[in-house]
Amino acid sequence: MQNDEKKTFSKDEIRPLVIRSLRRSSIRKKITEYLFDISPSGSYTSEIAYNVKTTPTNVLGAIRGMGDRYKVDESLIGLNIVEQIESNSNVKIYKLTDFGKEFVGSNRK
Repeated sequence: MQNDEKKTFSKDEIRPLVIRSLRRSSIRKKITEYLFDISPSGSYTSEIAYNVKTTPTNVLGAIRGMGDRYKVDESLIGLNIVEQIESNSNVKIYKLTDFGKEFVGSNRK
């Protein structure tokens, strides 16, 4: 059995993990760039999927992790790039964290 404790990393320790995660998945990269462009607003799954031209399932996998294809520890939430916010109508909104804004802003070409 695995221990359910979540590892916490400093910003300097997590940067290489974030770079690796975004290089391994063009969907994760497109999602972070889209959320950066609409920041400080957030967006819901199907709207993100429409704007990055993929399926809602791929968006959820990239953001939260899903099986072997999208590992939870390499997910955008797992890397503290994206946060999930519950709205009044029970819709989940995703937006960049402060660390995510800083990271994407400093690494854009």
